[in-house]
Amino acid sequence: MPKVTIDDISIEVPAGTTILEAARMIGENVPPAMCYYSKLKGSGGKCRVCLVKVTKGSEKDPRPMPKLVASCRTAVMDGMEVKNVTSPEVIEARKGVVEFLLVNHPLDCPVCDQAGECHLQDLSYEHGAAKSRYEFKRRTFPTINVGDKIKLHMNRCILCYRCTQVADQLTDERVHGVIGRGEVSEISTYIEKAIDNDFSGNMIDVCPVGALTDKTFRFKSRVWFTKPVYAHRNCTKCSGNVTLWYQGEEVLRVTSRKDKWGESEAFICNECRFDKKHTADWKIEGPAHIDRHSVISQNHYELPFELPVTQKKLNG
Repeated sequence: MPKVTIDDISIEVPAGTTILEAARMIGENVPPAMCYYSKLKGSGGKCRVCLVKVTKGSEKDPRPMPKLVASCRTAVMDGMEVKNVTSPEVIEARKGVVEFLLVNHPLDCPVCDQAGECHLQDLSYEHGAAKSRYEFKRRTFPTINVGDKIKLHMNRCILCYRCTQVADQLTDERVHGVIGRGEVSEISTYIEKAIDNDFSGNMIDVCPVGALTDKTFRFKSRVWFTKPVYAHRNCTKCSGNVTLWYQGEEVLRVTSRKDKWGESEAFICNECRFDKKHTADWKIEGPAHIDRHSVISQNHYELPFELPVTQKKLNG
């Protein structure tokens, strides 16, 4: 199997593995990804935030690659050496990419339903500049409904194409896509045709920003004021395994369960997502795991654990 070294950490991976996938296998300092989604075929290569520096191409050809490469699209070669967070050039390049992503992005985090779990928000805090240098008129689009339960805020869209790819993968006939070219490109349906299929709500889960939002949850609450729990129900359309966000007996929203990379473990149907809005409709399993660094973790506690230092002191 090919052996790759990323930030001085080596790992052997199956042939055909990308640099991003190899970094996820290592689990430390993983390049960010706004368009890549491991469960969607053909995703990646569009946002460029996962850029890395290949300082050694392979054992057979040790020459470095002349430019930074997208880690989600570049396959590992045996003997390859990669710099991620240890390269100032990579950090500076990501900062530039984030600045471009924010050129037309509205500063509406205080009223955006995605605030608190927005990947672009996290990325801008980590790599973004404190002030924009863009002085020209921003592109704007009207907010439209792309179904009776989904609202599209095209002003927030970064054209990652995830929503079109999830529709291609889960439905027989996709009715939306990217129209226009360049700066005026936008996600739209043909003559504003409604997106109506049993799995259309998964577009909301795969969207890394607040471009596609759940109308049943719109302006109801901030995510950190709700209580996320794992729950399930017997469903004939999907697995029925979800994350419930609720207050009291009212279910404010339902989302798919996410893995450590923020990707859906399994796609869920619209009946589970939009129609089952009472806790009595579900069998609650327990608190959902929330990353300790997330703002959503405020006032949400899991079972207590002892720090390794404390355990060593007690055992010693």
